[in-house]
Amino acid sequence: MLAPQQCSKDARISARRDQIIAAARLCFRKHGFHGAGMAEIAKTSQLSVGQIYRYFANKDAIIEEIVRRMVMKKIQLITGNAHNLQQIAHNLAHRRIGNLSSPFKEDVCSEQKEQAEIDHALMLEVAAEATRNPAVEKIWRDSEKQLFNEAKSFLSKSFPQFSDEEMTAKVESLAVICEGTAFRRLTTVHADAEVLEALYHRYFQDLFNTDFTPSKPE
Repeated sequence: MLAPQQCSKDARISARRDQIIAAARLCFRKHGFHGAGMAEIAKTSQLSVGQIYRYFANKDAIIEEIVRRMVMKKIQLITGNAHNLQQIAHNLAHRRIGNLSSPFKEDVCSEQKEQAEIDHALMLEVAAEATRNPAVEKIWRDSEKQLFNEAKSFLSKSFPQFSDEEMTAKVESLAVICEGTAFRRLTTVHADAEVLEALYHRYFQDLFNTDFTPSKPE
């Protein structure tokens, strides 16, 4: 068991890192990775640049931590209720990407919506930066691989009848739909949500050879 003093120190370090990450998220969202320098992050976090370097070696280390946290959040969502294909179909149809496996709620607090929007914007920023920056590309590839494997592992437990190769293809298909929908959140919705939901529902039935009876999502 850690001594109280060590626990207190660890808590302070964690809180300071959270403070820096929160500021960096806002700066990267507003100015992009190139436009947001350490000075801007320090100003937003109300810390000095020297203080930030005590917790992160450089800007790439901050980016890596931001991506890691977003991926861990997605993994937690996957391991929560991802086998509920009806719910995923419902949420995809409404372009609700941040928490695909949870019930769709119109009254989600504004702070949660804002954080989800920042996550989506930052993921697009990371993808763009990965084409220019080898360090960010590695962060992106490693995090995507981790997320993909977690999704495959969890869905394999719900649908054990499929081989590893088959499940890999099915998760890849799901990833294309989810990531494509996340990107299209920036565009106009051309299709009716109910029509889309029925289409996704039928697709998931065929994809996983599951004859579940449609029911109204929560």
